[in-house]
Amino acid sequence: MQLYIGNKNYSSWSMRPWVLLRHFGIPFDEVMVRFDSFDPGSQFKQTLAGKSPTGKVPLLVDEGFAVWDTLAIAEYAAERFPQQALWPRDARQRARARSLCAEMHSGFGALRSHCPMNIEAALPEVGAKVLAEQPAVAADLARITALWTEALQASGGPFLFGEFSNADAYFAPVVARLRSYALPVPAAVQAYMDRVWASPGVAAWVADALAEQDFLDFEEPYRRQR
Repeated sequence: MQLYIGNKNYSSWSMRPWVLLRHFGIPFDEVMVRFDSFDPGSQFKQTLAGKSPTGKVPLLVDEGFAVWDTLAIAEYAAERFPQQALWPRDARQRARARSLCAEMHSGFGALRSHCPMNIEAALPEVGAKVLAEQPAVAADLARITALWTEALQASGGPFLFGEFSNADAYFAPVVARLRSYALPVPAAVQAYMDRVWASPGVAAWVADALAEQDFLDFEEPYRRQR
């Protein structure tokens, strides 16, 4: 299998399936497609032409078969490798985990827009300003905190549904955002974030992101240089 991804410092959607596959030891070949731009004639678009109908990452290609949506990749991997518990083992917990992932997939637009993922950056002043000026970001943060708190209390931790699952991989970029912008969370949620950050797949992604040293101005609304 090949997994096409974007820059690890910036590409939150790429992070999710990469972390999931890496955490569970599912073998894949990484194909990093640098975010040079998203114009039709860019190298990024040309690389994905003929492989993905959307021209976006992440993209999983398994023996010529393409899966181009983050959540679809997670579901495909779960069926392809049923011996791995990529979703919680209990049926109701699987349904709840899928609900959380679906909500992340389609929601939290204010947080994503005003706090784009930037693993390398430390932007606490920006985070405080955004939180004060953007009520929708504060609402997103409150909802995420509530989701995580409820799941952790129900499962007893250490991850959202006990064992690490796709739900934790799916929220890993949110953890990255909350860290970069120093958005305030309760102590129990902070402890959960620390566990996610130290988990094998996330730690490996973060190490690669920090090693990229690739500043892309169109991905940096708050800085002119590193």
